[in-house]
Amino acid sequence: MATTLRTWSGLISALLAGSDLSAADTGWAMDQLVLGDASAAQISGFLIALRAKGETPEELTGLAEVLRSHATPVRIRGPFVDIVGTGGDRTGAANISTMAAVVAAATGVTVVKHGGRAASSSAGGSGDLVEHLGVPLDLTASEAEQVAAEVGLTYLFAPRFNPVLRQVAVVRRELAVPTAFNVLAPLLNPADPAHQLVGVANAQMLPVLAGALAKKGKSALVARGDDGLDKLTTTGYSRLWVVHGGSATETVFDPRSLGLRPSTLADLQGGDPAFNAEALHALVHGAPGPLRDVVLLNAAAALATLTLESGLEQLADCFERCREAVDSGRAAHLLDRWVGHSLACR
Repeated sequence: MATTLRTWSGLISALLAGSDLSAADTGWAMDQLVLGDASAAQISGFLIALRAKGETPEELTGLAEVLRSHATPVRIRGPFVDIVGTGGDRTGAANISTMAAVVAAATGVTVVKHGGRAASSSAGGSGDLVEHLGVPLDLTASEAEQVAAEVGLTYLFAPRFNPVLRQVAVVRRELAVPTAFNVLAPLLNPADPAHQLVGVANAQMLPVLAGALAKKGKSALVARGDDGLDKLTTTGYSRLWVVHGGSATETVFDPRSLGLRPSTLADLQGGDPAFNAEALHALVHGAPGPLRDVVLLNAAAALATLTLESGLEQLADCFERCREAVDSGRAAHLLDRWVGHSLACR
């Protein structure tokens, strides 16, 4: 469907009739929200109707593009990767994405991590952990760019770089039910990474997010553990969508293919930000165990997005690179440098 005269009643009626919208249609709706020209009833009705129909890649793309157009741009040189999840998996797992970002960066790949605080988890989100480590959350774009250039790892705190997300947060809180906003985060990095490892909690949204990334020409892996983890898991199989060259292909990943021992979700549990920070420090200083395994796995998958044209055969080599980055002490050194350089910008 392509709407020539866009109105709330027209878009909502189309969704209730089961029609898909264009990216321009959903972009118009998001623009109305951002500009303050939509009532709570209008935007709520739109989001509920969109979820009831089921979002398409094009519809998500339209929403995300408008949000990103209002973000503070961040310019990072060279190839870089983001490791991000939708959150909301309710597994209580540690901050695996943030830990994997440190390990991946220690291999020499630039990582630009985008994230925020947890909306409902007592363990906290990436922002809570990063803040506890000592990295300021209020870095400007130029400061974040400087840290990326000097260290190879930088953190973009979503409310700082995407201020309009505060308006989105109000709508999410008042609706109190899952909507498209619950899965948009991986599409909103203001540095616009060409390479991403994306974790998705909602199994139904795996192909939708993979399709949205394919539409943008990204090179990405989109993953969900069969245990519900919005990451690649080590407790069993993971569903994995390989996004490359404008297309997305589904496969299944078995961690035993890398020689990893099966774990349980209890093995991967996190705690408050202090607990998670201590776990990260222990990991980069060589502590063995299931948390190390799952972090190395996800760091390796992030590296693999840089060379997806050769398939996933290189995942074992990427895993070995990540293991060596930890065992050599480079990951611990990078963590210290990241915190130090970020603080020096203040």
